[in-house]
Amino acid sequence: MTNPTGEQFTIERGDARAVITQVAAGLREFSVGGVDLTEPFGVDQRPPFGDGIVLVPWPNRVKDGRWDLDGTPQQLDITEPSRGNALHGLLRYTGYERLAREPHAVALGATVFPQHGYPFQLRTSVRYELVDDGIQVTHLIENLSVAAAPVALGTHPFLCIGGVPTEDLTLTVHAATRFEVDARLNPIREIPVEGSDYDLRAGRRVGSLSLDDAFGGVHTVDGASAVLRAPDGREVHLLQDSNHPYVQVFTTRKFPKRGGRGMALAVEPMTAPPDALNSGLGLRWVEPGQTWTVGWGIRYQRPEGA
Repeated sequence: MTNPTGEQFTIERGDARAVITQVAAGLREFSVGGVDLTEPFGVDQRPPFGDGIVLVPWPNRVKDGRWDLDGTPQQLDITEPSRGNALHGLLRYTGYERLAREPHAVALGATVFPQHGYPFQLRTSVRYELVDDGIQVTHLIENLSVAAAPVALGTHPFLCIGGVPTEDLTLTVHAATRFEVDARLNPIREIPVEGSDYDLRAGRRVGSLSLDDAFGGVHTVDGASAVLRAPDGREVHLLQDSNHPYVQVFTTRKFPKRGGRGMALAVEPMTAPPDALNSGLGLRWVEPGQTWTVGWGIRYQRPEGA
């Protein structure tokens, strides 16, 4: 059988287990003690809604696929035809090469080659490592070009707590601003969340949310930018380093699950907001021969005695 996501890399440590895919270096499964902490999907499936994939050299959308490089117009391939945008970078359908493998960790690499609208060459890698309380993910980008390259990065995990309906979980996001968007989900302006329905800092029941929104002004509390909490006190923490001052929150009620479709929640760490190639917000210009390393992770926290 041919797997749509290529070779599967299973890593284990104690009661933690993760499955990483060759295509898009995606996180297909992640569980601790048999409890799913990200939405799993079948080995015979493509990642639904981009579940778990790596987004590089930009996350989210580039409006019309157009941006300017030193005054020269650039035209990316349109990969979201319904909205006329370039979506989620250039490696989402690329097979990565295995760089290193340990029982509890795997590192995969892929190259971004010069192409329509992006005349740069990048060597990229991602390392997934199971740690005592979760998983740590480290990305490295090296610029192989002769000029500085604009780079941003994101990932697309769908968080959950297995056995608990997603709509019954409470989501807290430590973000002070939100990006208002047009009908094609391209940003118009960044505005404070204070006093709005988009203020998630005190926690909101996921079932009451309908979001596909980028948030800024992200800070961390005990390393976490966002927390998903079950009624029994179990928590999943999204960890973001200082290179990730943005996060995208996306809800869908059409995620394929056993027995049909149901609600799912993506909380996506990003180094830059949507359309960063045009706005410049969060964009990192990596010099020739230089590297940039960023990291994020997921932590599982159980109540005492659980």
